[in-house]
Amino acid sequence: MTTRVLLVDDEHMVREGFRLILETQPDIRVVGEADDGVSAIDAVLRLTPDVILMDIRMRGMDGLEATRRILARTSQPPKVVMLTTFDYDEYVYDALKAGASAFHLKDSPPE
Repeated sequence: MTTRVLLVDDEHMVREGFRLILETQPDIRVVGEADDGVSAIDAVLRLTPDVILMDIRMRGMDGLEATRRILARTSQPPKVVMLTTFDYDEYVYDALKAGASAFHLKDSPPE
């Protein structure tokens, strides 16, 4: 089974880095990218990913609000892994309250 992943981050280089790492795995396929919360919602409805790697802080609609809306609008919601460069307990709590399945720091090792 292949896991379909959507990358959501307002920085192109970050999305590209995650794409390069993920595409080395035979059972993962990056199905799309979005650079803000609004385009993430549209991409989820079009692409039906299994997992979303979602930046917590983006211009426009942030990852927390996008996660809330995605999980409320889809009958089979994807798992959301919230991403951030900031190691704040508050972000972890907010992400989990929004419905994220996991929280990951961007400066973690690729494995």
